[in-house]
Amino acid sequence: MLTSIQGVYRRGKIELEKRPVDMPDETNVIVTFLRSNAINLQERGIDETEAVDLRARLALFAEEWDSPEMSIYDDYDSAKAKL
Repeated sequence: MLTSIQGVYRRGKIELEKRPVDMPDETNVIVTFLRSNAINLQERGIDETEAVDLRARLALFAEEWDSPEMSIYDDYDSAKAKL
């Protein structure tokens, strides 16, 4: 049986969000690192007010952008390079 618990890698250790239930000490684990796709808007000069405004304006395009037909653009640069 697999048990998944989210956590954070910090200073060489994994810190779990919560303790696993009924899991004995010395249980083997496999750790998979998930890279964040988060963008630090402050590093790009966008404050919280501007981010809220930007999100509201881009929401108009969300339905079309998230449609399955748009997946053709997911790897646009590679497809264009093959031409």
